[in-house]
Amino acid sequence: MKYRIFGRTGWKVSEIGYGMWGLASWTGSEEKEVDASLDLAVELGCNFFDTAWAYSEGLSETIANRMLKRHADKQLYVATKIPPKNFIWPSKREFTLDACFPPDHIVEYTEKSLKNLGVDTIDLQQFHVWEDGWAEDERWQEAVSRLKEQGKIRAVGVSVNRWEQNNCLQTLKTGHIDAVQVIYNIFDQAPEDQLFPLCKEMDIGIIARVPFDEGTLTGNLTKDTTWPEDDWRSTYFVPENLESSVEHADSLRPLVPNGMTMAEMALRFILCNETVSTIIPGMRKAQHARQNIGTSDGNGLTKDLLAELKKHRWDREPTWWSQ
Repeated sequence: MKYRIFGRTGWKVSEIGYGMWGLASWTGSEEKEVDASLDLAVELGCNFFDTAWAYSEGLSETIANRMLKRHADKQLYVATKIPPKNFIWPSKREFTLDACFPPDHIVEYTEKSLKNLGVDTIDLQQFHVWEDGWAEDERWQEAVSRLKEQGKIRAVGVSVNRWEQNNCLQTLKTGHIDAVQVIYNIFDQAPEDQLFPLCKEMDIGIIARVPFDEGTLTGNLTKDTTWPEDDWRSTYFVPENLESSVEHADSLRPLVPNGMTMAEMALRFILCNETVSTIIPGMRKAQHARQNIGTSDGNGLTKDLLAELKKHRWDREPTWWSQ
């Protein structure tokens, strides 16, 4: 495993982190299998784990708690997130700070996450949605500053709404944000335009989420793929999204090098960007952990392949199903 410095925090975090959403909110997750996958990831050098209270109302955080106890001798970093008070994802321009993150709500859910995680201090506490219109509201700034002073959190981050990568630039400029979590993959290259340069300038850590475009970039989805009704993906991959996504993935197949899967190519594409601090693919099975972590070996993609993949940038706008 290779490591990178996580912005101004100075933490040395694994290039491949661990996204814990699917452990609690997607179908097909079994407790023993989940724990085994987490343990293998730790054994292979993964030390950054991203969860959230909203992942089954704290269940994912309690899974992280068990993991931390099993590996108390290791330096592991856990990032979690405060849900918006109105529990609506994503946020909308007309939402107020009071509707999403009033100070008492920030404190309340930080306390809940501390209890679920079984820790005295949260490494990275993030806002699970964000609107740049809240940037200058001193109430959230004062709330997180106080939590830092009390030793309850070490760093603060924002998780940017899907396909709204610039909806946080003014917030970052306040100096109160230590990390930003954003969708970045072969299709979603837009963060390279404005967000990444600003993060580099301000020494802000970057967490690349959704590296496989919710599964499209694994190359395993077809236009006939379905999910149970209670699985989040059944509401995201509506026909107009699934069909277009599969077509875009199919256009990449001729570019996948011999001996490499599309998923591996997708991760290596992100790793080639040195501005990214860590990537958080979901890994519900041990074989996924081994495969994904195996890409952190210092071997990048060729310049020619990178140039071809750059041509597959797919700029999308938020819509009713994008959540």
